[in-house]
Parts: sequence; structure tokens; C-alpha cells
Amino acid sequence: MALNIPGLVSLSVFFTFTLATGIWASWKSKKDQQNRNPTEMALVGGRNINVCIGLFTATATWVGGAYINGTAEIVYLPSKGLLWVQAPLGFALSLVIGGFFFVNPMRSKNYVTVMDPLQETYGNVMGSLLFIPPLLGEMFWFAAILASLGATMRVILDIGGSLAIILSASTVILYTLLGGLYSVAYTDVIQLVFITLSLWVCIPFAMVNSATESIYYTATHEYYQDPWIGKIEKQYLGRWLDDFFYLVLGSIPWQTYFQRVLSAASPGQARFISYLSGLGCFLMAIPSVLIGAVAASTDWNKTSYGLPSPYERGESAMVLPFVLHYLCPAYVSIAGLGAIAAAAMSSADSALLSASSMFAHNIYRKILRKQVLGYKGEVLWAMRISMLVFGAGAAGLAFYSSSVYDLWFLSGELVYALLFPQLCCALFVPSTNTYGSAAGFLVGLLLRLLAGEPALKIPPVIHYPG
Repeated sequence: MALNIPGLVSLSVFFTFTLATGIWASWKSKKDQQNRNPTEMALVGGRNINVCIGLFTATATWVGGAYINGTAEIVYLPSKGLLWVQAPLGFALSLVIGGFFFVNPMRSKNYVTVMDPLQETYGNVMGSLLFIPPLLGEMFWFAAILASLGATMRVILDIGGSLAIILSASTVILYTLLGGLYSVAYTDVIQLVFITLSLWVCIPFAMVNSATESIYYTATHEYYQDPWIGKIEKQYLGRWLDDFFYLVLGSIPWQTYFQRVLSAASPGQARFISYLSGLGCFLMAIPSVLIGAVAASTDWNKTSYGLPSPYERGESAMVLPFVLHYLCPAYVSIAGLGAIAAAAMSSADSALLSASSMFAHNIYRKILRKQVLGYKGEVLWAMRISMLVFGAGAAGLAFYSSSVYDLWFLSGELVYALLFPQLCCALFVPSTNTYGSAAGFLVGLLLRLLAGEPALKIPPVIHYPG
């Protein structure tokens, strides 16, 4: 396979256009900074993000590279199928529950980050401890997104994954550094539109390919593999429910979510953005579901990919780019690559901004530099420097993609087990205190680690039922 020059040129144009949009948004934010605090503009957009932009950026935050690739992969896997695709419904319910219960107490008190109520209730020391799981989660998420994008570019463009990681990370860091939330929000609009159009353009070509059987038939009939509709066997019901609650409740206590709703002009607008983005997140999964169904309905021996199939080669995670590359014309697969790149960048910039926002506001300003009254310029510089450090660290981790995914999932579980209960208590249980927070943190951490973790080679001590 030779270097795909048209694809490389197209992707370069997309990256340039995204960067230009981010730079324009940073100029717009500076123009709007008159009589506004520059650090507040970077963190929460001056609480002036309109409903339309807020809807796009909140949806794009969840519809990332892992979301569209992972959805297609699970539909394709013979052992899983559509009934195991939990992320679309889980994230949608998460955004609805967040809007119904969490947005009003957070936005009405003008909090800046998800850590604010925790520090206010439990103190700075306990707040610093609770800061660690989401920080690691954001960094590992950023790294996993970059690794996925690098692997995709290697398939379609035949370029080194390391080059793709470096280019993507540099672009995201640069425009996020320049404009903060404004740049992230406006580039999210471009990226979400690009994801939608590109994937829907690819689907008809993949479905009518001569190597592909009707997905309506293979949904319920065994053809090249088990039906892609899937099934939930009784012995796995406990695992299915556990994963589902993890997605629904564990997706709430993330700064990527609250950064969007806290930037809205009012609590009512914030709730509206949260509800609508839940619907948008669910609908955005449809193209990936169809692509996964096509992959499960394809005789790969009739394509240049050949046999054994992606599942038998252990390459199921790459099934979406495989469908784009082997079942679509070259110019169409390039459009699909743009969708994957857009999805990756829309989540990567959110993770980078979230991690740096929490560090600058909750650690630097509230703990390291208590004497800094209000929002001074040095807090903004602390945010920018932390962006560079976190971004470079995540890009470095992306080269170890196999372990990064495991670490990201583990850190997400820790956020669910440790941070979600703490946030609920801080917002809804007035009698909670630092001692209770510390006890809950230690017990939750202990119970999770005693369940074992293969990624860290920790054997299970407690075997939980189901």
C-alpha cells in the first residue's frame, strides 16, 4: 500500500481549517473580553455561550473518536452485538439526569469547575485528593483518542501513527491554548457537522458493496458470523447492568460536561443544553451502528483485506476505518477519515481544557497561590502552561496505546466509584463533612482495588457477584 497523497492533502486542509476556526474564536473571545475577566472567558466563556453553540459543543464532547469507533466495534463483535452498545443510551441518560438534578445547583451558585463544591464542602486538602482521579482520567482519555486516530491514519493514509499523534496533539494544543473554551466550542461546531456529513456519505457506498449482505437479513440470521443484533445471556446480565450504570452515573462528575453547562447564560439555558445534547448524542450513534452492521455482514474474502476477518486477526477495534477503506471508493473513505479526525479532536480538546482548568482554578489559585485575589493574569498563564504539560504528557502516553485504554477505563471507574458519591453528598447532603468524605474515598478505593485490575496485574481478592 502506497502513501495516500489525496487523503493526506485533504486531512491537512481539514486540520488547517480547524486551526483557523480556533484562532478566529480566540480573536472573538479577546474582542468580547471588554469588561470581562480574561480567565473566566477562558474557563467558562464569560458565561455567555449561546444555546446553539452550547448544544454543539456539549454533543461533540461525548461524540469522540472512541465513541464512533467503539460503537461500530461492539456491533461488529460476534460475542457482543447491538444489544451491548450501551454508550449512546447511557450517555444520553447521563446528560438528562445531569440536567435534571445537577445543573441547577451548580450553575445557580456560579461554580467554575466540578471541583468547586467539593473544595467548598470538604476543604482544599480533601479536594486536592479528589482532583487526582479526574485529572488522570482526562489525560488517559486524551492519550487514548490520539492513539486511536494514529491507528486510523495508518490504515487509510499509510503514514506512521506517531506522525498523526504529533500533528493532532499540536493542533489541539495550539487552538485550545489561544482561545480556551471559545476556541474549543466553535471548533466543536465545525467538527460535529463534519462528523455527521462524512459518515452519512460513506454509509450508502458501504451498504451496496458487492461484498456486503443485506444488514436487515444478517440482523437476525447467521451468515458470515452470528447475527449483529446480539443477545444478553443470563449469566452476563449483571455485567451488562454494571457497565450501564457506570456509563449513566459515571459520566456525570466530569469537568468536560460541567464546563459546557456552566458556560451557559442562565440555569434554564444550561438545563436545555444538557437535555438536547443527550438527544444529539444518541442520534449521532446511528451511523456507527450501521457501519458496524455492515462490517458484520461483509465477506472480507471478497475485499482486498482478505481472510482471516478483522475479528479473527484481533483487529476489531479498527473495523470502522476498515469499512471506510475497503468498502468505499477512495475519495469517500477520505471523507470518513475526516469524520474520525474531527471526532477525535472534538473530545481531545475538551479533555485538555478540562484538566488545565481544574489545575489552574482549583489547585493553583485556591491552594498554591491563595494570595492571588480574584482572577489575575498569572492564573491564566498557569492554565496555559498546564495545557502544554498535560498535552505533551498525553501525546507521549499515546505511543503506548494498548495500556492507555486500560488505564483510561480504570481511571473512569475510579471517578465513578470515588467522585460521583462525593459530588452527590456535597450538593444534596448538607450534613456531610471532611471526615465522611475521607472515609468514603478510602472505602471506595479499597473495594475497587480488591476487585483486581488486569491492566495493573492486580489479582482479585473479592469476586463480586455477576
